[in-house]
Amino acid sequence: MQNDWVLPGPASAPWLEKAEKYVARAYRPYLPAMITRAEGALLYDADGHRYIDFVGGVGCLNVGHSHPKVVRAIAESAQRFTHTDYTMFPYPQLIALAERLVPYTRIPGAKALFFNSGAEAVENAIKIARAYTGRPGVIAFDGAFHGRTYMAMSLTSKLQPYKARYGPYAPEVYRLPYPSATHGPDLETFRRWLERAAVTWFDPAQIAAVIAEPIQGEGGYIVPVPGFFALLREFCNKHGILLIADEIQTGYGRTGRFFAMEHEGVVPDLMTAGKSIAAGLPLSAVIGRPDVMDAPAENTLGGTYVGNPVACAAALAVLDVMEEEHLVERAAELGERLRQRLDALAVRSPYIGDVRGRGAMVAVEFVHDKATMEPHPDAVARVCHTAMRRGLLLMRCGVYNNAIRFLCPLNIDWALLDEGLDIFQAAVLEL
Repeated sequence: MQNDWVLPGPASAPWLEKAEKYVARAYRPYLPAMITRAEGALLYDADGHRYIDFVGGVGCLNVGHSHPKVVRAIAESAQRFTHTDYTMFPYPQLIALAERLVPYTRIPGAKALFFNSGAEAVENAIKIARAYTGRPGVIAFDGAFHGRTYMAMSLTSKLQPYKARYGPYAPEVYRLPYPSATHGPDLETFRRWLERAAVTWFDPAQIAAVIAEPIQGEGGYIVPVPGFFALLREFCNKHGILLIADEIQTGYGRTGRFFAMEHEGVVPDLMTAGKSIAAGLPLSAVIGRPDVMDAPAENTLGGTYVGNPVACAAALAVLDVMEEEHLVERAAELGERLRQRLDALAVRSPYIGDVRGRGAMVAVEFVHDKATMEPHPDAVARVCHTAMRRGLLLMRCGVYNNAIRFLCPLNIDWALLDEGLDIFQAAVLEL
């Protein structure tokens, strides 16, 4: 076991002092050290400390840090040109990316638009849905996270730290419980709530879209009860509502399928993608039915930087890596290895109330008592801090901040994975 490090080290400390002086506190970093280099599943700080990365750029690095194929594509594209604005002077990279990406969604005849961030993709998916249906309302879910821009923040349900003091929020957003396989409600209870809400709370004829994550990310890696998305599909079909799958964190192989909706056997009308789409470069996508995607008039959607050519080149290289290294299949194996270690640890620890997820999208929920499942966020904070000082970077999630999510690159070396899990296990057993 590595010794605990004193952070920040002497090389990082002056930079953190400058940050305190010049960078607004809304950007307060978690790690008190300056990262200077990264490769694969490893980060290195200015003082030479090595960290195993189980955060993966908050889900952006399914192919790992600085993958040589992606770096080469970025450099070659930047040497040709870095920007034009596609709607003014188009370029092949964006079209090639759309051509390759849309088949993965399984939406017949799908078309794509590209944006800069996940939140921007969500904002535009809602705009597209409203343009197509002529309706204002949107249904979202308890525990959802869809981003931090205005409409996306309104759809997000976690008050702290994302919404407090930033209201009022966008109108015509209706929130329903997300039927969790761990915490409930069950499918039949949810069905009754949905039917009642459609009578007492909103008019289905005024709802443009239902937006849902196939597995809730920031909400705690909440896996829905079986049949949830089939029920949503039935409800949307009945009332002429569009179903939007937010695959920004679940997509790109994380769950053992390229997109997590494959697990549900349901095809959405619109899908958002982001995070790992371009290995950390600013890029996101909205993909959907051609009639829906073409509802907005010409040049009514866009932005100066959307679908940047360098980011699109990186995204094409990411797809090459995903295919050549069989990372979707490897995610399934990674998930099995994670679950084996974490399930065994849960038996030994009185504070692990649940291990859940699909594929390599796995989380551990910490509780005071397994019988009551009372959230234990302090345990999460202590485990993350202990692990960080020993060279493992972790990230919390959950409405109560009482879960730790695992977002290591899908191509992480098995020995490195075991080393990281050894550090995690020791930190948990020291609680």
